[in-house]
Amino acid sequence: MWDLYVPRKTGGIVMIIQSKKIWLADQFVAGQIEIVDGKIVGIYDYDEKEVDKDYGDNRVLPGFIDIHCHGAYGFDTNDANPEGLRKWAKGIVDEGVTSFLATTLTQSEEVLTNAVSNVAKVVEEGYEGAEILGIHFEGPYLNKAHKGAQPEEYCVKPNIEQFKRYQKAAHGLIKYITMAVENDEDYALTKYCSQNNVVVSIGHSNATYEQAVQAYAHGARSMTHVYNAMTPFTHRANGLVGGALRIRNMYGEIICDGNHSTLAALNNFFTSKGPDYSIMITDSLMCKGFPVGTKFDFGGQEVVIYPDGSAHLVEAGNLAGSTLNVNKGLKILIEDALVPVNYAINACTSNPARCLHVDDRKGTIGVGYDADLVVLDRDYEVVQTYCKGIGQK
Repeated sequence: MWDLYVPRKTGGIVMIIQSKKIWLADQFVAGQIEIVDGKIVGIYDYDEKEVDKDYGDNRVLPGFIDIHCHGAYGFDTNDANPEGLRKWAKGIVDEGVTSFLATTLTQSEEVLTNAVSNVAKVVEEGYEGAEILGIHFEGPYLNKAHKGAQPEEYCVKPNIEQFKRYQKAAHGLIKYITMAVENDEDYALTKYCSQNNVVVSIGHSNATYEQAVQAYAHGARSMTHVYNAMTPFTHRANGLVGGALRIRNMYGEIICDGNHSTLAALNNFFTSKGPDYSIMITDSLMCKGFPVGTKFDFGGQEVVIYPDGSAHLVEAGNLAGSTLNVNKGLKILIEDALVPVNYAINACTSNPARCLHVDDRKGTIGVGYDADLVVLDRDYEVVQTYCKGIGQK
């Protein structure tokens, strides 16, 4: 049953929901949320006003934001299929996601141009479900030594003029870029992107700790799927992992499925970063939503879903991505990795919003914010998702 707005005496289109556990001011409190035309316009005490929906002991959180996801339900961003992207945006709300970045995969300039053009087309023509905040441009500016599951033959050095062509095709929707900064001569593209409202994230990189510090000095502000596809930490050569742990005010994405990183590694990362700079991602592939054993083409390579939900290259056997749902990742962080509740919640709400500079309207439950909400039961299952006040179930 869809939860819809109902007219009230004020003449506006209004809905009020309440719960004994609304995530407000870094804690769960009993209260009510009033929504008008997709915005939160009031926060009240529990039972203060007549409500349209009472969620009881179910928890109400800000809607989840996934800044690194390649696809789901048989669609990949690189496919450049508008209906596939629309299906993804409409389906991803089932895991509580209310906004996301459609993420590319290293390929030829022709393929990537078509991919980003398709995202722009869908955004401009319209769609339902989770909001497409823009594009995460992962590749082709990656280091072949840490390519992961990305096709090596299309990995190239950062190039400002080429990136401008991509951004033009995307109608300015590239908001976040992963690159191997050690290949960025004089940090030219790093500086260009940071000066033009594109978040630079270090990833698929062979950079040293010292190069990470230099990249930060030139505008890089995030690291892509920390621990994976980057130089490791040792006590004598700290690598990018060391940079992720030590540079406290640099954001760090992390895949919270318990496969890409152990539970202990997750705990160590969150403990080091604190409550404000960790970002949970799914790194989900087109095989999300399909049963174990299903095989798909991923950038010209065959991947298969393992029993634990991870996706692996068939030929090489290494991890290619995940089929993780964000609500499941939240459960893993809190219940299994024993990450503090506020750290875990922030990682999929306020932190990605702040990283993308949309924290004036996303990532928080408060007056003036978009009414993007997810309702979870005690087992972290999604009861309802609201995208700008519209119930999706």
